[in-house]
Amino acid sequence: MANDIDKELSQKYCPRFGQIAVEKGYVTAEQVKRAVSEQIDDDMANRPHRLIGRIFLDNGVMNPKQIEIVLNELFKTEK
Repeated sequence: MANDIDKELSQKYCPRFGQIAVEKGYVTAEQVKRAVSEQIDDDMANRPHRLIGRIFLDNGVMNPKQIEIVLNELFKTEK
């Protein structure tokens, strides 16, 4: 029960880039998992931290327009 509430609040107030990209049909859940793994690998190897959108762009998974659409959705404010 508490997990359902936590998930609902997280989705309402803190959606994730990867989650929105999947909902928009730009990437698959598996691609998000690989990107997160790549992000962690970078961090553990003391390479510069890359955001998930940057990883998708670098790997040719998403284009700049798709990333912009996801970011606009991510940072929109409720009216």
